Amino acid sequence: MADGISSFWGPVTSTTECCEKNYAHSSYIAELFNTVSNIPTILLALIGLVNALRQRFEKRFSVLHISNMILAIGSMLYHSTLQHEQQQSDETPMIWEMLLYMYILYSPDWHYRTTMPTFLFLYGGVFAIFHSVLRFDIGFKVHYVILCLLCTPRLYKYYIYTNDTAAKRIAKLYVATLVLGTLCWLCDRFLCKEISRWSINPQGHALWHAFTGFNSYFVNTFLMFCRAQQRGWSPKVAHFMGVLPYVKIEKPKSQ
Repeated sequence: MADGISSFWGPVTSTTECCEKNYAHSSYIAELFNTVSNIPTILLALIGLVNALRQRFEKRFSVLHISNMILAIGSMLYHSTLQHEQQQSDETPMIWEMLLYMYILYSPDWHYRTTMPTFLFLYGGVFAIFHSVLRFDIGFKVHYVILCLLCTPRLYKYYIYTNDTAAKRIAKLYVATLVLGTLCWLCDRFLCKEISRWSINPQGHALWHAFTGFNSYFVNTFLMFCRAQQRGWSPKVAHFMGVLPYVKIEKPKSQ
């Protein structure tokens, strides 16, 4: 709840409110739970990055995992300060990340290799400038949802053309964590008055962060599997420490 409390970072200037009391645990961290809940995203993205580099996946996947880390760090900066300037470091990378997903999903069938990345790069830059000046709120959320919906048909196509049971299970985990995380976000956003009267706040926005950390990891892993299939790298789903799925590939010697 952005109630205007002043502390180490000064008055709250963010345009978005969450249902966590400001500076309840520290004068240096505005929203403690919403800040530390980004740590799983960073750790999972780091695991994905190491796997992508170790097996020499295409650079797009390394950039994708790094973008997940940048987004999580930006979210930590925002929730720890509740300053509008830091809000941009959370929301702008969200749009850039979706543009990167669009490139990874649609570029295999795009016949002109330079037009798509050039357009998406310019689009992301223009959005960042306008967002910092005009401070979109509802417009930003609608924009983000539209980009997500544009990715959905292609992701579903990848799913139906994938025969590997383990890979399909990863895609299902992606959907499950997306649904659960969204429900947590909606409850935190629209039921805050009721939740504030509870003896314990379930921290719905923090749960959203945790679920999206796994959500991002699962969708990245599924896309890596699909791309490895396209390249003929004989992908298989293995499990880190017997739990966390990752893609193991065998490249032809010529590659």
